[in-house]
Amino acid sequence: MNNILAKILDQKAIEIAALDRLALRRAAESSLAPRDFLTALKPFSPAGHPRLIAELKRASPSKGLLAPHLDLFEVAQIYATGGAAAISVLTDEKFFLGKLETMRELRFKHGLALPLLRKDFIIDESQIYEARANGADAILLIVAALPDFSHLCALHTCARVLNLTVLVEVHDEQEAQIAQNIPGLQLIGINNRNLVTFDVTLATTERVRPIITPGITVVSESGIFNAKDVSRMATANIDAILVGEALVTSGDIAAKVREISGVEVSS
Repeated sequence: MNNILAKILDQKAIEIAALDRLALRRAAESSLAPRDFLTALKPFSPAGHPRLIAELKRASPSKGLLAPHLDLFEVAQIYATGGAAAISVLTDEKFFLGKLETMRELRFKHGLALPLLRKDFIIDESQIYEARANGADAILLIVAALPDFSHLCALHTCARVLNLTVLVEVHDEQEAQIAQNIPGLQLIGINNRNLVTFDVTLATTERVRPIITPGITVVSESGIFNAKDVSRMATANIDAILVGEALVTSGDIAAKVREISGVEVSS
């Protein structure tokens, strides 16, 4: 496990220790029913164009500050009107400057119609209850952060019992094989960022995609910046793309989201 991931997981353990699991479970079970995140990723016209999961992202450990002053609620509306199928909300505070409250307000205060993915480092059931209670429709489970396969499966099951969609993230062929052994797996994300070197290459998706069983929805994550990259992922038979940096750092977010979503493709 690389040092940055290890530091993040150490921080998560501290945060989890402060959570009231029972109270969060009760809140989760009484909260609004999640929307169907998986169905939102189904193909649309133009045929073969991957659906866009647009990410709200202020910073990252590898790139530092990206867009610290953006009005995330305004950007979410731009995503919604620009053709995004769903929105990923980074909720890690220490390393990504995210907030759980952002997701909660998008769902319950602003009434955003698009389904929401809680993007965080989830390693405990209490975080899943917390996600559901705060308006998530889907959660992320990272194979590299969950080396105990039985624990990975237990978290996947917990989320599915709560009717949350689970995006299981892999970085290579070995992790993809592990993920496909999870009972009831529906959705895999291939992260193009190497966890050790932090190099990013779309070739990772092209290499890993062929070994994923037909019928599983596949998302490509990281390194997608323009319509050419999207076209490359479409050729690789990808169902959806998760894009954050290219959107939040754009001088014209509305135009960029239209370009990447396929609503408007630049020449």
